[in-house]
Parts: sequence; structure tokens; C-alpha cells
Amino acid sequence: MFVLVLVGHLSLHRHKQRAGKEGQVLHRSKRGWVWNQFFVIEEYTGPDPVLVGRLHSDVDSGDGNIKYILSGEGAGTIFVIDDKTGNIHATKTLDREEQAQYTLTAQAVARDTNKPLEPPSEFIVKVQDINDNPPEFLHGPYSARVPEMSNVGTSVVQVTATDADDPTYGNSARLVYSILQGQPYFSVEPQTGIIRTALPNMDREARQEYDVVIQAKDMGGHMGGLSGTTEVKITLTDVNDNPPKFPQSVYSMSVLEDNVPGEEVGRLKAKDPDLGDNGLVNYRLIDGDGLGMFELTTDSETREAVIKLKKPVDFETKRSYTLKVEGSNPHVDPQFLAWGPYKDEATIKISVEDADEPPVFVAPSYTFEVEENAPEGTLVGRVHAKDTDVANNPVRYMIPRYTDVEQFFSINSEDGMITTTRPLDRETQAWHNISVSATEIDTKVRVNIKVKDVNDNSPEFATNNEVLMLSQWVIETVSAVDKDEMAHRQHFTFSLAPEVVHNNNFSLKDNRDSTASIYVLRKGFSRLTQDVYYLPIEINDNGFPPLSSTNTLTIRVCSCDSKNTILSCNVEPYVLPAGLSTGALIAILACIVILLAIVVLFVALRRQKKEPLIVFEEEDIRENIITYDDEGGGEEDTEAFDIATLQNPDGANGFLPRKDIKPELQYPLRPGIGRPAPNSVDVDDFIKTRIAEADSDPTAPPYDSIQIYGYEGRGSLAGSLSSLESVTTESDLDYDYLQSWGPRFKKLADLYGTKDLVLLSERP
Repeated sequence: MFVLVLVGHLSLHRHKQRAGKEGQVLHRSKRGWVWNQFFVIEEYTGPDPVLVGRLHSDVDSGDGNIKYILSGEGAGTIFVIDDKTGNIHATKTLDREEQAQYTLTAQAVARDTNKPLEPPSEFIVKVQDINDNPPEFLHGPYSARVPEMSNVGTSVVQVTATDADDPTYGNSARLVYSILQGQPYFSVEPQTGIIRTALPNMDREARQEYDVVIQAKDMGGHMGGLSGTTEVKITLTDVNDNPPKFPQSVYSMSVLEDNVPGEEVGRLKAKDPDLGDNGLVNYRLIDGDGLGMFELTTDSETREAVIKLKKPVDFETKRSYTLKVEGSNPHVDPQFLAWGPYKDEATIKISVEDADEPPVFVAPSYTFEVEENAPEGTLVGRVHAKDTDVANNPVRYMIPRYTDVEQFFSINSEDGMITTTRPLDRETQAWHNISVSATEIDTKVRVNIKVKDVNDNSPEFATNNEVLMLSQWVIETVSAVDKDEMAHRQHFTFSLAPEVVHNNNFSLKDNRDSTASIYVLRKGFSRLTQDVYYLPIEINDNGFPPLSSTNTLTIRVCSCDSKNTILSCNVEPYVLPAGLSTGALIAILACIVILLAIVVLFVALRRQKKEPLIVFEEEDIRENIITYDDEGGGEEDTEAFDIATLQNPDGANGFLPRKDIKPELQYPLRPGIGRPAPNSVDVDDFIKTRIAEADSDPTAPPYDSIQIYGYEGRGSLAGSLSSLESVTTESDLDYDYLQSWGPRFKKLADLYGTKDLVLLSERP
């Protein structure tokens, strides 16, 4: 049987306590290891490793043949074991807040063979807590609100602190709350951290914010405990605990008698220190002899009571008014209703000030009538104004020119009589709206003058006096208008003019509703015979005096189809009834197409004949057309052709073909054509010979070859234009000095220094 002895902080009392409680004797079971737990204090800072405990096996006889082995969390680094004695030491400082316990495994083996002598067993090393962490307020600082005037003990906010120490071991994590700042207004419950009000009737208007400091201390608040603090900002919220109050009981205001309704007279405001809706004040007029003359409104921005003029006031009638104003809170808290009443009153005295008032017309506006065509000086009407001031000054009248630009009317400045200055025409302007000014102080009145109508205009057609008639029928309704006013039941009558009453083409029927219908009396109207008819119609307005006029209706004959749709109303030429058949039209078109094809073919053949018989080669043209960019320095360009041929025409043996063609056959020279004599250098003869050959050559085209020579002919009065021609003339000039001008002038020196003939093609 094996026995393990634990030394250190071992607990061997669990079974004994249990046996004592049950009154039984317990026997040790056959186990190799018997222990409970090991404990080690955290944050140990001694010089030597701290002894955690000792392991011992009952098979250990003390001869050193047993070796103890430790494995698990921290084995070999934090915890080490003496393999001979079984003592376990902690080599590092432990922090319970980092790891509260470690699980290890112990085993006893033979030292020489490492053969297990006991089965492995686990045990726990717990880190014993010490008070090394102060309380912390993780959610601080705090902000809280509580209504003003709250009762004592009203809960404001709860603060909570945490302690990282072990709450199950000792008092390291048992916290107690206290208030360091904020008395006597607030208090805190020591165990819960709930902050409550401590004073009654705390007034927001006196003080709105409070800064409170709360402390949390561990170890149950005893000496030596660690502590932490937090700040709490407490704000008192507003309640309606203050009634409105006018700063003055009596207000004095004044108003001019010429002020118009709606103008502001004055303002007043009741003071209420409450905020928001609690501080709103409603105003109303509750009494006074000026209730009908003044009104009260509230400025939405400044919350002031605004007194405005409701009706005009008159200094001569009443010189002062009294009003009583009430200001009250619309939102009253029932909790503070006993603190009322939540309203206040003030008296307003308004004095009326005298003003120099303008004259006042007896009527707000005037309307007069005058007949049109009335003679100058006709009386239209009279306006009257009076001065309402006490002085009652005389009034003078005038018509502002901008209201009567054409000056149709005049007014007597003293009595206000309005007369015409010329005859008026109702049809030109039926109404005249003028203004009349009355001065002592300028004031105006509206005067409307209506021109009465006189029947002085004849009726006429209402619309265009031309109508379109189909060749078979027409019915047209005509109407009339009159610039004069039509009296009640007055209408127009229509009749044909006396000279056309008995015509055989058209008739007229008066419809007795100011219209008339035109009827066609016959059929068979032809535009070829007559395309326009003129029908005079007499219109009578039946006015007083009656007026009539004769208006001519133009009737134009139009052609139409079978559905009576108008085709044309213009003059048409006379057309013979004969016509061409469809076959004849097709034959004519076919002939035209054939003629066009022949013309196109002929043009194409003509163009084909004009094409050249022999195509010039590019290199041949380049050898015959020589262009020089400078005159006198062009000797380098002579390489483009063989100039020796021109210098010695006899060098060409036999027939010389032209360079701009490629003949298939060469013909010998015709007899009779002269050749230049041997050793002859006469260019004139040479050229004539070449021309004769070209003329007699059947393979040559009908146009001459492009040949440009330096020879310009004999007998020319102007002589040669070429500067190179001077080589062939006699000259006394000595050009030997060109030899000393360098290599660039070598060829020029050689050219002028010799007496040989040189021919070059000149640039045109």
C-alpha cells in the first residue's frame, strides 16, 4: 500500500469533517495519492522561490531510487519540482487576475529505469488573491437630469464600479460608495451607488447644474482599502413653476390720427423665466374703451404683444383710449397649480395725436355720363371735398395730367365743376377714368366718365365679304356688326339693293335674328362664262335715328368633285376635250429613251478616239523636257541627255527615231530631203532636217514632239535670251580669272575658256 504525504498548504480534513458529521469511522482507501488543493499567494516578491507543497509516495524509502516528475500548466517554467524530495516551488510572480489556477500532473517513477511506480494523478494550484486592484467606474463620467423642485430622495442616477480582485475571497472586492462633492444637494446610497436629491425646492432659475464626485472604496470601506472616483454632472430640468409678470403695470402709447389700420402702435412683453412651452405667454385684450379701435397680435419670434390700429382714429372726435391686457401661461403643471395664478394684467393708455389731414371727398368715387359729340364746355358733373381739420381751410381742385393725357376734360379749381374741352366719340373711347386732386394737402378721388352712345355709325358685314360657291349650289349666311351700342331688342335687317332685286342668279332671305341667308336661283354656273359675281346688300340698324349702308358680297364660282369638295377657285384656261391615249404616251417615252441612249453612245465614241495612240514612257519625257533652276549654273543638268548630238548632228548615222514614241518599223529617209553637210554644225539646218523627217514619218503622231533648243532662230532683232549663247559670239572679255575662283567655278571657267559651240535647252 502506498501513502502520499503533502507538506505545505494541504488540506486533509475533508474526509475527517465528513466522518465527524455522519458519526462514522472512515478508513483510508488504497490510493497512492491523497490531497485536496495547493495555494500560492499572488504578487509574491520575496528573494527565494515560494514553496507551494511537497509530494511523497509510500514506496519512497528515502534511498533516492524514486524520481518525482511534474507536468501540466506552467510545469518547468512557473512551477519546478525537486525530483528527489518532491518539493514544488513557484519561480515567478503570479497574478490571479491573469490566471486564477493551474492544473498539474504528478508521477513517481524508478530513477534507473523510469518505470512508473505510481499512476499519474492531477492536482490544482490556486493563486490566492490579495487586494491589488482599485475599484473602477467603467462608464464614467456620468450625466443625469432631474426636474427642479423635486422632493427629497428623488432618484437621479445610479453609478457602478467594478473591482478586479476575487469577490469570493476576503473583502478585496467588497465596495462601498460615498459622496465627496455635491453635499448638501445630493446623497448616495453606500451599497447600491444610487444618487438621490437631498434638499427640497431646488430651483433651476437659481442654479441649473451641479458637479458631483462619487467614490467607491473596497475592503468594505475600511482603512487600507483601495478607492476610485467618478464625476456626475446633474442638470435640473425646467418645470412651470413661475407665473408671467409684466415689468410695468401701466404702459403709455400714442398714435397719429392719419395712421392707417394695421399700423403698429406699440409693444409690451411679460417676463417668464421658465423655458420652452413652460415659458410661453398668451396675450389678449380683456377690457377698455379702445377694444373696437385696436387689436392685439403676438410676434412669433420675440413673443411680444403687438398693439395695432384696427380702425382709423380721429383727434377731433376722441383723443385717448384705454386697454387692459392679460398675459397667461397656456401650459400649467397641476403639481404647482397652488403656486398660481399663472397670469398677469397691465393697463395701456393710448393718446391720439393731431395731424394735418388732407381734404376728404364726400363720395369715395364719382361716375358721370356725357353724350358723345357733345359740344365743348358741356357740364359733366361736380366733385366736392372738405377739410376735416379744425381750421377748415378752403380746398382747390385739379385734374392730374397723367390721368387725362389728351385733356378731354377741365375742372373749376374752386367749385369742382367738370366740363368737356372737345366733342367725345364713344366708338373711339367709351370710358374716361380720371382722377381729381383736392389740395390743402394733396388727396385724390376717382372719377369715371362714361360717354353715352349716339347712333352715328352704319352697320357692316361682320366677317369677310367674299364667299365661295360650288358650280351647282351655294347657301351662305351673312351677319352684321355696328360700332354703336345695340339697344334692347334692336336687330339688323337685310335686303337686296334696288338695282339687283330682280336678278336671276341669287336671292336673299332676312332671318330676323340679325342674319340673312343667300340662295342660288339657278344651276349651271360656269367658271368659263363668269367666275365672280357681285351682290350688293343693304343693312339697316333700326336705331335712332336709323342708319343703313350698302355692302357688296363677292361670290366666287369654284369647281368641285362628285362629293362637293372644292378643287379650285382660280381662273382655268380653256382645254380641248381631246386627249392622248396611254399607249401613245408610252411610245413617246420610249422614243425619248432611245434618243438619249444614242447620244450617250456617240459621246463615248468621240472620247475614245481622242485618246493618244502611243503612250509616252516616263523616262522618255524626262529626257526631252529639261527644267533649269538657275541660268548660267546649269551645266550639271546637261547629264539628263546627250548634248554631243546637238554639237555634232552628223554623228547620227542613218534614221534617228523620236524619243517620245516607240515605232515598230523604221523607214528610210525619203529622197529629196537634204542632210546637213558633213562636219556641218549649223543648228538651223539640223532642226529643219529633223522636222522634215517627222513630217514624212507615218508612225509619228499628228502632233510635234516637245523639243526645246537654245537656238532662237536667225534674224531675231532681240537676239538670244540665253546667257550661255555668249559663248558663240566674239567677245574681248577674258574669262581666265574664273580659274582662280575655286572648284565651284571650274566648269564655268572651262565652258567660257573654250571656243566650242554649246547648245542648252532654255527654261521657258
